[in-house]
Amino acid sequence: MNVAVLSVGDELLAGDTVNTNAAWLADRIDDRGGRVRRILTVPDDREMIAETVREWTEAFDAVLVTGGIGGTPDDVTMEAVADGLDRGLVVDPHQRARLAEKARQFREEHPEMAEQYDIDMDLDAATSLPEGGRPLTTEVGWAPGCAVGNVYVLPGVPDEMEAMFETVADEFGGDVVSEVVYTPEPEGALVSRLDAVRERFDATVGSYPGAGSTPGRLKVTGTDPVEVGAAIDWLRERVETTDTEATKDE
Repeated sequence: MNVAVLSVGDELLAGDTVNTNAAWLADRIDDRGGRVRRILTVPDDREMIAETVREWTEAFDAVLVTGGIGGTPDDVTMEAVADGLDRGLVVDPHQRARLAEKARQFREEHPEMAEQYDIDMDLDAATSLPEGGRPLTTEVGWAPGCAVGNVYVLPGVPDEMEAMFETVADEFGGDVVSEVVYTPEPEGALVSRLDAVRERFDATVGSYPGAGSTPGRLKVTGTDPVEVGAAIDWLRERVETTDTEATKDE
């Protein structure tokens, strides 16, 4: 499965917030055997988001969009995704009823905030989803996400995003397998051996240099576990390897 991740938010581009969501999603998808082929960050710009979704939905097996949902004025992601897929935006009555109940419980628990909460809250905006979309909900966050076609719209708040992704994680499986070896050798000294791995085996190998006492990583990836294992064995015979945990403790 080839996946693209679209991160939405002015705050990401301004450097006010670190984009940990994209890295977390890439790691989880890789663990499940999928491949993230593109990661892009865009502002809260409805037209730009829509154009990207329109292009990516044809180019990738799945598109993950994070950030910009919830019903506040700068939350334009749902509208943009609907535009990109040429779908209307409709209020989901079941999700509206769910949020209305959550709002009622909040008012009871925080009466001092009830009046301002009612002024700021827009249930219709928070529960408007692209037509035909499947709502995604958790108890962690507020507004629902959505799965529509091969596009998945998730919140931007990390703990909310992670919880919501887990509800659809089984849809991101694949045939890709990876194994890693750790080495204290400098990356520049490994070029000929890495080239040899690529020539000998039906697998790719990535080199990620370490820093200080942390060793570098050699990650072999492919669709055939036997080929990946053989490539790893070949590297272990020709590259100085180390136990990363032991190295970190020294």
